[in-house]
Amino acid sequence: MTAEQIMKEAKAFQEELIAERRYLHTHPETGFDLTDTLPFVKKELEKMGYEPKECGKAGLVALAGGKKPGKVFLLRADMDALPVKEEAEVDFASTNGRMHACGHDMHTTMLLGAARLLKEHEDELEGTVKLMFQPAEEIFEGSHDMITSGLLENPKVDAALMIHVMTGMPFAPGTVVVSAPGVSAPAADYFEITVRGKGCHGSMPNTGVDPLNAAAHILIALQEIHARELAMDDRAVLTIGTMNAGTAPNVIPDTVVMGGSLRTFDEEMRSFIKERLIQITEGVAGAFRAEGEVTFGSGCPTLKNDRALSDCTTKYVKELLGEGRAFSVEQLNAMSGGTSSNKAAGSEDFAYVSQEVPSIMLALAAGQPEKGYVYPQHHPMVRFDEEVLPGGSAVYAYTAMRWLSEHK
Repeated sequence: MTAEQIMKEAKAFQEELIAERRYLHTHPETGFDLTDTLPFVKKELEKMGYEPKECGKAGLVALAGGKKPGKVFLLRADMDALPVKEEAEVDFASTNGRMHACGHDMHTTMLLGAARLLKEHEDELEGTVKLMFQPAEEIFEGSHDMITSGLLENPKVDAALMIHVMTGMPFAPGTVVVSAPGVSAPAADYFEITVRGKGCHGSMPNTGVDPLNAAAHILIALQEIHARELAMDDRAVLTIGTMNAGTAPNVIPDTVVMGGSLRTFDEEMRSFIKERLIQITEGVAGAFRAEGEVTFGSGCPTLKNDRALSDCTTKYVKELLGEGRAFSVEQLNAMSGGTSSNKAAGSEDFAYVSQEVPSIMLALAAGQPEKGYVYPQHHPMVRFDEEVLPGGSAVYAYTAMRWLSEHK
């Protein structure tokens, strides 16, 4: 097995990859509700000779190799879409009010492509490759659900890799950027603040307790955290995105509900801000005779990239793609005079895997602005360049094969 051979084989089934991607794109589903996507992926894997097993609420796991003793390398692709109505100008647009606006259809297709390559070279694998097809990434629940259902056991996973396609990048399609060691994606927490008062007629505010007034002061007081309690080099974003209360302009309501999110790059800071969020909510509400409560919903931890895995993955993708199509973040930093960053603002629930085993995240350039790929992920008009599908499949497969051969 050589890099040239793997890439040649991947390019040979490009049309098949495009057809699979377009099927997934026209049948987007969200969260754990993958009633079409899951059977499709399972059927494709079975056609290749795999015996995929369901894992958790809507995940799939398949194993390649295992004929020779060795370690276990996990490859992950997410399958879910977003509740976004597609407006992209493509002839295979979704029409069901949902959309693969984050490129998960690309990820799933590329991992199916990798599965083909790995099956062809199964006798050569110095260990086992575990294929992880994951639901519910967009709500930060799918990875954790699969882990609690045994994803990382039987056989026990030794290292893991994910790829995320990126559009609007100033790189040729198929260029790979390997994350530097350390945190590359922030922890995410979604929360609700409920402020309870006592409703009354607007003309007699003295007979009630105004939760809107208390909520407004809580909203302003939360700015204290970032302005006065974090150092200048700390990175965190606390956002209140919704505030709902009342049904009439002359009535003070009983309750206000605010919805928000928190992004942090440090687990200690994450805990600190969550604690202060509770303290400020309860304290300010109490000062206005109301009651305040914070409820945390879905979220995920920081995504950590392993140093050794970052170094060897960079070597592998350069072998496969060439020096001009593969970069480490550290290399880009040197080329740009230190202006590149390993940290992205978007969170990623592969972080749960990275907290358990050595892991690495790769970015795959899938759309240049000068070629019309100008809309970002999660936009209703975003498009991704299908030219990258064979290369992405090869990156998945080749990296796993090379890592297993070097870590017997």
